[in-house]
Amino acid sequence: MRIGRRRLLQSSALALALPGAARAATRDPAPAAPNLFVGTGGHGHTYPGATLPWGMVQLSPDTDVERWDACSGYHRDDGSIMGFSHTHLSGTGIGDMLDILVVPTRGPVKLVPGTLTDPGAGYRQRFTAEFAEPGYYRVALQSGVRSELTVTDRTGWHRHTFPAGPGHVLIDLSHLVLDASDTQPLIDEAHLAIDADGTLTGGRRVFRWAKGRRIFFALQCSRAPDRVTFYGDDDAERPAGTRRVEGRRLKAVLHYDDAGAAPLLIRCGLSAVDVSGARANLAADTGYWDFDRVRRAAGRRWEAVLGRIRVTGGSDDQRVILASALYHATLAPTLVSDRDGRYPALDGSVGRVPAGGAAYSTWSLWDTYRALLPLLTLIAPERAKSLIDDLIRQTTQSPLGPLVWPLQGKETATMIGWHGVVPLAEAQAKGIPADYAAAWPAIRRRSFDFAAPDRDNSLGRALYDAGGYVPADRVFESVSRTQEYAYDDWAASHLARAAGAGADAARLVRRSGNWRNVIDGRIGFARPRFADGRWWTPYDPVQLGHMPKPWWRDYTEANGWQATFLNQHDIYGLIAHMGGDAAFEAKLDALFAAPSTLPANAPPDISGLVGQYSHGNEPDQHAAYLYAYVGAAWKAQAMVRRLCTEMYANAPDGIIGNDDCGQMSAWFVFSALGFYPVDPVEAVYVFGSPAFERAEVQVGDGRRLVIDAPGNTAATPYVQAVTWNGAPWTRSWIAHADLVRGGTLRFVMGTAPNPGFGRAHADRPPSFGHRPG
Repeated sequence: MRIGRRRLLQSSALALALPGAARAATRDPAPAAPNLFVGTGGHGHTYPGATLPWGMVQLSPDTDVERWDACSGYHRDDGSIMGFSHTHLSGTGIGDMLDILVVPTRGPVKLVPGTLTDPGAGYRQRFTAEFAEPGYYRVALQSGVRSELTVTDRTGWHRHTFPAGPGHVLIDLSHLVLDASDTQPLIDEAHLAIDADGTLTGGRRVFRWAKGRRIFFALQCSRAPDRVTFYGDDDAERPAGTRRVEGRRLKAVLHYDDAGAAPLLIRCGLSAVDVSGARANLAADTGYWDFDRVRRAAGRRWEAVLGRIRVTGGSDDQRVILASALYHATLAPTLVSDRDGRYPALDGSVGRVPAGGAAYSTWSLWDTYRALLPLLTLIAPERAKSLIDDLIRQTTQSPLGPLVWPLQGKETATMIGWHGVVPLAEAQAKGIPADYAAAWPAIRRRSFDFAAPDRDNSLGRALYDAGGYVPADRVFESVSRTQEYAYDDWAASHLARAAGAGADAARLVRRSGNWRNVIDGRIGFARPRFADGRWWTPYDPVQLGHMPKPWWRDYTEANGWQATFLNQHDIYGLIAHMGGDAAFEAKLDALFAAPSTLPANAPPDISGLVGQYSHGNEPDQHAAYLYAYVGAAWKAQAMVRRLCTEMYANAPDGIIGNDDCGQMSAWFVFSALGFYPVDPVEAVYVFGSPAFERAEVQVGDGRRLVIDAPGNTAATPYVQAVTWNGAPWTRSWIAHADLVRGGTLRFVMGTAPNPGFGRAHADRPPSFGHRPG
């Protein structure tokens, strides 16, 4: 995700143990519970609050809205809580959301939050006794209030226990993420009202990251307040008896003369469509005021999802890291359709999904196409089917066609490419039934209609088509664009073929080879190239490009080293282009061994460095697995085990970079199981080094995949041999179609490399639709 973090590894020595791996358990009597605070420190940008798998509501504490490290609204190192808002982004590098802040407190009413350094200047409160588990969060606030949070899919539930005496609840509709680059006003319209039944309703339109997104709510309390006061943009109290207020920065205060008489329950339904949608979503939870019932139901939902992968062996920390990664990998995409099926469509209309369907937000496709969405096709095929149906539907509705980074009905078009085609092509290749042909006209426009509207993500399409690359002196981030556009062409060619558009498919396949035009085979590096065909000189792969303007870069969150290995779909073509197996293997060795230095103008996203490989960001996260394509699978095994060790920990700063809606976590889940989808569209997995002695994975319809590695420890990272359902398996890869049928994949692990495993050309992974010859 754009905007990130830099953190160099504390050691460059090859470490083969995961954190705390001194003890290798032979049995794990119960699955480990995830640590919801993993990623809330450092630069992980996660939140610890209550949500459901892929749910609409993320009810969580907010500690700050101004620092980049508080993109999620929360950072573990902050010492005060502003309140609890109902929507959050997990692991992103840009902040938004934080809708409908609820502040339970006592004492004088304060309408501004104060600062981190002086929380007493506002309604911030210091806190203790924080606790979080899937679907539930609690904390003790400085005011003496004990706050608990839980959720349903579309409703946030609070239980606030006040001390005896008066107290109040502030509802701050002006609360949101702030950034120095923002253009005011960030909220251009808002309203709050008390209805006859005591329900507080409201909504606002926000221009933060997703420009013009709308959010609505309906909130009820288990006890009627003794009085309600409204505040407008000037923070002046409105006259007694006011029932509705409109403006931009609105607040309401619910006053209780004896707030401690009984726990105060609040339930708040959300909608991205209108107040009536929020009311209907809330109504599904009415008829009872039982917080613990909701909490238990949320816990059961999470048990079902987290129980899809169970492991034995390894250390306590290893198992917690895996459980935490699986948790974070099942937060997004997030539900955006109401109970009646309505949702904010990307063309500005109100859409409606068919019965049993769902619409989703928070796709983060530049990140999640790589591992997160492939993971769901393996462990949650029913959810993957729902997501694919929605991708097709929203692709047909979006003015930009294939999805990029939509958030609550607004296409932010953040990052480069139109990677919404990738999960569609992947799903089609994996046999997930869907109407792929329905998406083809919109994909075709994005691919071939150069008069179609562009945003930053798709600049230079006509130049790319006509000249074979995006020129560095015409469009920023040209080298990465050329390669990522080529990958999207590869994915789109599969969809064209499925739609019966054979000529278009052939054109896309040819154009998917454009990556060659920005990799200088003479020097073996991705290199900026100008419109007249000249390469940028003098060339330095550590630099970010020729920089004619201070903000101009030739790579997307990468430099020449990382962009050289960006290719995911034509790896044998890349190997040949760079001089063959030996030259390519040496270049990979150099990537991981180069000095970990970066120029002063490098974005903080280039983090988690091993040499010039950057694990903290997405462009080259598949690079370690590329060793398998030159027959050096043992080097992939060693490096993958090292990355699992050094980049993840059971701690708040336990994710080396932004989690990016679960992509970093999904990488760990796959790699800890022992394989990874280098090219999701190829629908195969390349072997790495399993981290546990045994893993049991539910793969749908009662089928079970067992991954056995008897005696596997921190000292045995190398694969000696593999069997599949008892038969010898010499390949360094396996097809998705094999794994989803269920069976037993058995690894024999050892302390020393077996260079012969996967060495033969016939045993190397397929790429670009064929095997090496």
